Amino acid sequence: MSGGRGGLGVRWKVHGDGRVPAPGAVVRPDERLSWPRTAGLGAQHVVAMFGASFVAPVLMGLDPNLAIMMSGVATMIFLLATRGRVPSYLGCSLSFVGVAAVIRGQGGDSATITGAILVVGVALFLVGLAVQKFGARIIHAAMPPVVTGAVVMLIGFNLAPVTASTYWPQDQWTALLTMLLTGLAVVCLRGFWSRIAIFLGLVVGYLMSWAFDKTFGQIHSADGSGKVVDHWRLDLGKVGDADWFGLPSVHGPSFSWSAILVALPVVIALVAENAGHVKAVGEMTGDPLDDQLGTAIAADGAGSVLSTALGGPATTTYSENIGVMAATRVYSTAAYWAAACFALLFGLCPKFGAVVAAIPGGVLGGITVILYGMIGLLGAQIWINNKVDLRNPLNLVPAAAGIIIGVGGVSLKISDNFELSGIALGTIVVLTGYHALKALAPPHLKTQQPLLDEGTSAYDPEDKGKDDDGR
Repeated sequence: MSGGRGGLGVRWKVHGDGRVPAPGAVVRPDERLSWPRTAGLGAQHVVAMFGASFVAPVLMGLDPNLAIMMSGVATMIFLLATRGRVPSYLGCSLSFVGVAAVIRGQGGDSATITGAILVVGVALFLVGLAVQKFGARIIHAAMPPVVTGAVVMLIGFNLAPVTASTYWPQDQWTALLTMLLTGLAVVCLRGFWSRIAIFLGLVVGYLMSWAFDKTFGQIHSADGSGKVVDHWRLDLGKVGDADWFGLPSVHGPSFSWSAILVALPVVIALVAENAGHVKAVGEMTGDPLDDQLGTAIAADGAGSVLSTALGGPATTTYSENIGVMAATRVYSTAAYWAAACFALLFGLCPKFGAVVAAIPGGVLGGITVILYGMIGLLGAQIWINNKVDLRNPLNLVPAAAGIIIGVGGVSLKISDNFELSGIALGTIVVLTGYHALKALAPPHLKTQQPLLDEGTSAYDPEDKGKDDDGR
């Protein structure tokens, strides 16, 4: 049962001498280095996922200790389900940050948020089972790239008002400096450090807020509740009272149809994330993993259900950890088991959670300006990678309408107690609009050839005078 291809995938062959891979060699998922080195790689994976994984629960108003702990549990579930063939860490999903903000704006609490996300986890699990049975083609048929990209884009850009109205006003100058320093870190740092640039931006902003408090005293601005008062940028009052060891707080979910409808569109983003992750890992390891796509999606759904049932956020596969594998060329799932164990230990330290919860609003303002924009632009990246032609009205019209509805928070009141708005309504417009238009459109609109006037889409002066063959 060695190698992770049989059984549960929890036995590994030692690679070479267990110390350093030979030049050009890779450590495969069913191999490992010595246990001390494997533990070190696991710690590196924890650092890579750490930035986004503790930002997500903070932005959603959930317990960061529980979130980190459940990310470790979800990772273990994923590794067992895929029998050690898909090296991956399941961190806390940022796709639900906008959902949480909308639900709280509607009067919902943390239980309402986790209840809505739990339903999304169940839906994701069922999608995984369907993919296992019918193959990945059902994903491409129901959610072609033009739809997936538009939904991811509107989910990210829908978050803009959260930054503008909640975080940035708490300390605009710290927010601006944090944004600039984080941007420099993302662009200028190389290798592993570039993978944790968001985390570094948070740390620098944290220290900067402390220094500003010492230098300038309290600031007169909006606090976390939106009330303009004198307050400290960094309040560490609860850190001293927190224990070093203890179980995180848990709570049960509650269910609201309006909250569930807001959250359900994120299923599309999670399916796209998982599909991209499995494809990338398969290409890196040289092991075709198409047969594992349904299992991976279902395992992610199961991990999200378990996490949200206890009051934590949803989980998803993390591209940050793909970067660590690419840099080290070590794909051993043993390192991910080590990372999951480290995450469990972090979750048992309430003092760590108190330090995370004290992140100043101004720092979050600077980080989220970049982070939310990056989430939205992942939708554009999906279009680019799949060569989606937005000169074709069949693609352009539903995507344009859905994005404006999602970003602008357009609402549709159906009854006195029920309305659709923002992310939910935008996703429905993109998804149903595309398929309805495709069914009704004449055949020549389905060729994916440029159909609009050339003057609306050709901007390169060198294109002038060329015929259809490019001559």
